Amino acid sequence: MRIAILSDIHGNCVALDAVLADIGSDGQEAVDGYWILGDLTAAGAQPLEVMERVLGLANAQFVRGNSERYLTTGARPLATPVEEVTDLALLRACVGILESFAWTAGAMAAGGHLPFMLGLPLEERLTLPNGDRVLLVHASPGRDDGDGFVPWYSDGEMSERMKGCDADLMFVGHTHWPQNFHLDGVHVVNPGSVGNPLIPSLRATYAVLEADESGYRVEHRAVAYDRDLAERKAWEVQHPQAEFISSFLRGERVRTYGEPEVLR
Repeated sequence: MRIAILSDIHGNCVALDAVLADIGSDGQEAVDGYWILGDLTAAGAQPLEVMERVLGLANAQFVRGNSERYLTTGARPLATPVEEVTDLALLRACVGILESFAWTAGAMAAGGHLPFMLGLPLEERLTLPNGDRVLLVHASPGRDDGDGFVPWYSDGEMSERMKGCDADLMFVGHTHWPQNFHLDGVHVVNPGSVGNPLIPSLRATYAVLEADESGYRVEHRAVAYDRDLAERKAWEVQHPQAEFISSFLRGERVRTYGEPEVLR
């Protein structure tokens, strides 16, 4: 079996199309399915286009991200009311978050996609041909939000976030940073972000799992795409957070800890 693992598309269909083209390129074998780890449409200019693409994928399995929960329940990643009224910059940021999610929720409602999002599971548990147990989750076992997994955590901090994993191989997203490590008998893989990558090259990232009765291997891949076009899309549709989207695409939110060595 050969599976493409995607996460954190965030409404960037320009990046998604580049990734799907790479998956289907002449140099790669066809995939048998897709595992998609959430955060499909929010905070991006092309939510309907993204949904059209992912719902058209053969043998796709999904788990929800925190943004799907925000879109369907009305919850928002806001500061406390006291902080909001005492910090003007924070208040502006919170207003921007509300505007952005309202914009995307409206698009999802118009496209009839909210029932699909409401039905997404928090986790999926699967078994590979060799018997290894797999957990798919957006952030960490039992959670679609929180800090997730990032490179600067100690092994102890990582272990704390892995409680409840009960798997041999765990795929997570959420932090927009590709990772690949073994700890406490678990192989943890983060494919990174398709739509809002934080790596210095700003390439869209994903992973490919190849598995059979003898075992499995994971390959990380990174794909260049037309970031200028993605930025223009945000302004053309008058997205309420077009400048925020552009800041990702211009590389203003890149992490400072370097390009992951696992990418190719």
